[in-house]
Amino acid sequence: MSGDARKTAEGLTHLTGFGNEHSSEAVPGALPEGRNAPQRAPLGLYAEQLSGTAFTEPRAHNRRSWLYRIRPSAAHPAFTRADNGRIRTAPFTESVPDPNRLRWNPLPAPAPGTDFLAGLWTLGGNGDATQRTGMAVHLYHADASMDRVFSDADGELLIVPERGGLLLRTEFGLLHVEPGHVALIPRGVRFRVELLDASARGYVCENYGAPFQLPDLGPIGANGLANARDFRAPVAAYEDVESPVEVVNKFCGNLWTATYDHSPLDVVAWHGNHVPYAYDLRRFNVLGSISYDHPDPSIFTVLTSPSDTPGLAGVDFVVFAPRWLVGEDTFRPPYFHRNVMSEYMGLIEGAYDAKAEGFVPGGGSLHNMMSAHGPDRETFDRASAAELRPQKIDDGLAFMFETRWPVTATAQAAEAEHLQQDYDGVWRGLQRHFRPLP
Repeated sequence: MSGDARKTAEGLTHLTGFGNEHSSEAVPGALPEGRNAPQRAPLGLYAEQLSGTAFTEPRAHNRRSWLYRIRPSAAHPAFTRADNGRIRTAPFTESVPDPNRLRWNPLPAPAPGTDFLAGLWTLGGNGDATQRTGMAVHLYHADASMDRVFSDADGELLIVPERGGLLLRTEFGLLHVEPGHVALIPRGVRFRVELLDASARGYVCENYGAPFQLPDLGPIGANGLANARDFRAPVAAYEDVESPVEVVNKFCGNLWTATYDHSPLDVVAWHGNHVPYAYDLRRFNVLGSISYDHPDPSIFTVLTSPSDTPGLAGVDFVVFAPRWLVGEDTFRPPYFHRNVMSEYMGLIEGAYDAKAEGFVPGGGSLHNMMSAHGPDRETFDRASAAELRPQKIDDGLAFMFETRWPVTATAQAAEAEHLQQDYDGVWRGLQRHFRPLP
């Protein structure tokens, strides 16, 4: 896409408070005054509510938006089954959870003409999409813009670009995201992905459970981590297209397709809080120790999907953003640990401070619950001998999808050619240094 198109996309977004009620109209007067569904909606539009949570969930958790559109969503033909491609969905039963540490190189280049949907490749996940529990880890690699429209009834999609910018045309308007940004498409929202560069590559967390929200700050207080005002919602923009459009719906793990006689991206105005949004990860306000030792990695949480157990997330999205390290008498890279949570980690750019090599942008590692992991031998040796001056970590941007359940790798991931065969070797050579006192 041209530079002018990039500027147009940027101009169609604005800063918004996260999770609050918002509104936008592409045509003045399209939003009704004082009523959600007046007897006659303005400008001959149809009023339609999109509910992302049950009607009766507590007000603080309720997600819904009112859409004022050219045609109602109900005006469509029957859906028929489509090929699922390389997309898989929970429950993941084609293999068993693996306690071994696994690491992959980036996805290979796609076949020419592969769009975002065709380029989705499922690495694994947990839970059950039909029960709205758990999550899935997908990667994507595409070299063509979509000319079809997609929606996911199974969960919300957190898109993490690693290479190539994306223009997301949604029912609510346009979102422009580049590597270093993330975008969230709520459950059931229709959208199309257009590439801003020759190709695009990245990661997707499909969250079947409770919608992502900002984590509570507890003793941190009122400020820190991701600021609500830094999340951007689309400004209303609509397509008035009266020609065939393919619409693909992911429902209970399978893809279904129908050909509409119009574009479903025809919302002229909207208000609510079940809304797509984007966030620049470099705006994350990193907190850390200014004395000694490490806070837990949870202090890097951007978004969390809560479970029925307080403090135990269905899935957390964590970012290791640029930051200063100043701890005294402290081993500064991430420490060796075993965790009841399971961790999929990816790299957006640069290097990760716990790995000397092998963990590259576009690749990823999976450490399931209680799998021992931490810095590799080279990193351990270097950090153990380093002079502890204040150190700026600004040459990398890594993230983590952390989940309460083990992640079962799909058969295609367990058998992939880009699966690294000797990942355990990075810890080989960690020598015995124990010296008993005389």
